[in-house]
Amino acid sequence: MTLSMILNAGVLDTGSTGFMLLATSLVMLMTPGLAFFYGGLASKRNILAIMIQSFVSLGWTTVLWIFFGYSLCFSGGDGGIIGNFDKAFLSGISIDTLWAGNGKIPEIVFIAYQMMFAIITPALITGAFVNRVTFKSYFIFLTVWQILVYYPFVHMIWGGGLLAQWGVLDFAGGIVVHATAGFAALASVLYVGARVDKNSTPNSIPLVAIGSGLLWFGWYGFNAGSEAQVDNITSLAFLNTDISASFATMSWLVVEWIRERKPKFVGLLTGSIAGLATITPCAGFVPLWASPIIGTTAGVVCYIAVQFKNKMKWDDALDVWGVHGIGGVFGTVLLGVFASKAINSSGADGLIYGGGIFFMKQLAAVVAASVYAFVFTYLMLIIINKITPVKVSEAQEIEGLDNTLHGEKAYDEGVI
Repeated sequence: MTLSMILNAGVLDTGSTGFMLLATSLVMLMTPGLAFFYGGLASKRNILAIMIQSFVSLGWTTVLWIFFGYSLCFSGGDGGIIGNFDKAFLSGISIDTLWAGNGKIPEIVFIAYQMMFAIITPALITGAFVNRVTFKSYFIFLTVWQILVYYPFVHMIWGGGLLAQWGVLDFAGGIVVHATAGFAALASVLYVGARVDKNSTPNSIPLVAIGSGLLWFGWYGFNAGSEAQVDNITSLAFLNTDISASFATMSWLVVEWIRERKPKFVGLLTGSIAGLATITPCAGFVPLWASPIIGTTAGVVCYIAVQFKNKMKWDDALDVWGVHGIGGVFGTVLLGVFASKAINSSGADGLIYGGGIFFMKQLAAVVAASVYAFVFTYLMLIIINKITPVKVSEAQEIEGLDNTLHGEKAYDEGVI
């Protein structure tokens, strides 16, 4: 073996490996956190129905990921739209195989880390159509949407595919996760229509607080872990994440306080998620001074998006489009503005550093991803409805999906 072969072979970095195992665990925790967040916002008759949609993804997405999901995302197809089946069933991967991306962590750790992203992304969509969709149709949706929306964009951006070759950047999922999920949510809302009970109120704001706290906590693994090793960019992504979330929390609180005349706790919590979603594509590519600007504007822009949604009477029950969809799009555009090669040499220079072409690429990519996710989701729901009803009956919706679909209740009201 030559010296160059030895140097290129990589050496296991135990510190980075340990950190990535922690980051993977943090991202896994985000899915139960999302279930709590959505479960608290849902009406009392639909708590379990919305929570099971997140938890089932933990199981079923893992099965798909091991069978062929990881392979379609991260093998073959350089410069293409989708990978191949070379690593299906984790073929050719042993406990000694290092991830080719940096040669520092075991590939099985990278597989697990990316799997957690695949688990939570379709679960994000469920907040839009709470208490209106049958579980059977959702299960089909969960399967097909991952394969034909999520996997292609993972490959195109993170797997060396078409958009990566074009120079598009997305540090932790502004396009791949939030834009696609958010606009799929909007398509779902427009397809299934409004709820019968439009005055449905949160059943447990403390549960929403627990869920948002777990999401914020897990987001450090989501963003900082996307560097896939421990270095200065890891630290940058970590702090950028917290700063953006904090400034968005306060800007949403202030704007809503002025408009509603009272400080709203649910609004404050929603603002934090808006800041987290918006910084996600930028976290490891922009300087620290940019994150307060990103967070502050995210809180305002996402709040306006939610108000616009209300004006249009789109019954996106838990504001998935306004927070995740617009947050992901806005963050991707701001990455095109604030990115700096002086901060991350693996990145690019944004608009303020003379990177006009890079800005236009970011804008084009996120618009294309959003349009594709919207159109595909709408058409997919039409097809699924021909196989099994997508929308529950009015009687089921009024009684609640916990009982009619699952035969369970979140709370035993006969116990004191």
